[in-house]
Amino acid sequence: MLRRLLLAAAPALALPRAARAQPVPTVFAAASLTDALRALGQEWQARGNPAPRFSFAASSALARQIEQGAPADIFASADEAWMDFLQSRNLIVEASRVSPLGNALVLVAPAGSALRVALARGTDLGALLGPNGRLATGDPAHVPVGRYAQAALTWMGQWEAIAPRLARADNVRGALLLVERGEAPLGIVYETDARASQGVRIVATFPAESHPPVTYPFALTRRAAANPAARAFLAFVTSAEAAPTWQRFGFTLAR
Repeated sequence: MLRRLLLAAAPALALPRAARAQPVPTVFAAASLTDALRALGQEWQARGNPAPRFSFAASSALARQIEQGAPADIFASADEAWMDFLQSRNLIVEASRVSPLGNALVLVAPAGSALRVALARGTDLGALLGPNGRLATGDPAHVPVGRYAQAALTWMGQWEAIAPRLARADNVRGALLLVERGEAPLGIVYETDARASQGVRIVATFPAESHPPVTYPFALTRRAAANPAARAFLAFVTSAEAAPTWQRFGFTLAR
């Protein structure tokens, strides 16, 4: 019996190192990072590394999943609050936390719209929506883009009037889709998502002072301590080598 077991194991022991299983980084990332992170994942693979596993969704949903034990190695949030949520529960490696990226908040309309508007205090978005139109954005109760949108609308003096007319999406890509389909005449999304879509056009950019800065914190989770591939991939996506790819997709870089 022992001889048969040893013979069965021999082919596996003889496999070259490259053919053996390699640790793979599992990345939970905000939906707005989808395109850029997939491109960086391909660059990472081209260097001879195993393909990262990605899970894209609202930062709130991903943070809750990590809290409940989901097997993430890296968390990339669309705001600081959801990273704070995990840090306060000792679920990330605090020393690994970095916020390398920024974004802008924009108002979008369907691609065929001729609307142009200057956003300022007192701009009447209700009139722009028409009598029955709704404003698509993330749900401000938990989705970062919705929180930024609420801050901007409050700055404009429009929050109380517009809040009942929100089309509250589960993430920024969901809000974008509502505008692309014409189900909402206007939406508030990130500039990078709007630029990636053929179905919408940017009609205005919210002033920087109208909302907190849009930043993206990245960090290793506590479980990543046993995964050197996760540490290496985080170092790569936050390095100067990755900067051109982030910029190609419209993100700004932290100074």
